[in-house]
Amino acid sequence: MNRLILISPLIILFVICLFVLIYLVSGKNPNKPPSALLNKDTPLFKSVSLYDDKTFINNESIKNKKVLINFFASWCTPCKVEHPLIFELANENPDLYILGFNHKDKKEDAKKYLKDDGDPYNFVGIDSDGLIALEFGVFGLPETFLINEDGKIIYKYMGPLTEKIIKDEIESLL
Repeated sequence: MNRLILISPLIILFVICLFVLIYLVSGKNPNKPPSALLNKDTPLFKSVSLYDDKTFINNESIKNKKVLINFFASWCTPCKVEHPLIFELANENPDLYILGFNHKDKKEDAKKYLKDDGDPYNFVGIDSDGLIALEFGVFGLPETFLINEDGKIIYKYMGPLTEKIIKDEIESLL
C-alpha cells in the first residue's frame, strides 16, 4: 500500500503528460478555437444604424452579398490596431460589403472614433446590449466573420486582423 502511495504522483504526472502530448500532436491551435457557426447560416440579427435611428440592417439586407462582419468598439485597443487594415480590405475589394457592429459602446464615443480615424464600413450597426455578438458566438473584441453570397459563415477570426492573416487566410476566400 505504501508503494502505491509513493508512485501515485508519478502516475498522475504521466497521465497529464500523455494528454498534453495527444493535444499537441492533434495539431489544434489553442488561439484559434473552432466555431460552431462555420458553414452555417448567418444568425438572425437586426440592428439600427449608428448614424440614423430610422435606418436598420438585418439578414435580408446582406442577402446575395459577400460580407465581412467586424465587431469593434472605440474602447478596444486591438480594434484600433486592425482599423487601417479594414480600410485596405475595403479599397482592394470594392464588391465586399463591410458591416461593422459597434459592441457595448457609447454611441457618441463610437461616432467620434469613426470620425477621427475614419469609417471603413458600408454600414455600422449598434450592438449596445451585446445580443448580436452573443448570437455570433463572439468571445472578445475584435472578431471578424466572412459571409458568402449564400449567407453562410465561411470564416471567423478572433483578435485583431494582421496583414499576414488577410494574405494567408482571407484573400483566398474573397
